[in-house]
Amino acid sequence: MRSVVLTQWTFLLMVVAVASGGCSHTQQPERRVYVISEDASGVGSNLESGTGGAGAEAYCNEMEKQCFKKCWRRKPKEPSIEKHTENHHKYCSSECLKVFMQCLKEQEELERQESQSQRKELHFPTVDAALDWIRVHKTEVAIGTVVIVGGMVAAPYVIAVMGGALVLAPL
Repeated sequence: MRSVVLTQWTFLLMVVAVASGGCSHTQQPERRVYVISEDASGVGSNLESGTGGAGAEAYCNEMEKQCFKKCWRRKPKEPSIEKHTENHHKYCSSECLKVFMQCLKEQEELERQESQSQRKELHFPTVDAALDWIRVHKTEVAIGTVVIVGGMVAAPYVIAVMGGALVLAPL
């Protein structure tokens, strides 16, 4: 009796597993190349260079000025340098130049990371929405940008140039 009940339960679980497993997958959309534009000229022409820019330099200049004011108000760490002398000025200039250069390096790295994250991946609900947006914003996209359609990371596309045409191709 016990083995019959166990067999029935096993059979019932197998039927439920097979029935639910058959419906659990979704159809993958057709993976084909889409032509965005016959002419790829002007693509990415409005992208910023990401080389620091005036904003980063102005910010770092201000950091350097703050550093110098703070350094000038205090007695130098080196005992051989007297406060408010020419050597003190050189010392503060040297120390704060290091602060300025480190600041620039950090700002450039932040800009590089931001530009990569903003340009490397675009998300759209449908292929048609992606194509429409890219056609209108052709100058703002970069070749090699990954395009995710319908949230499917497993089937991304990439913006590329093929034979002089701007295309959206499966990755």
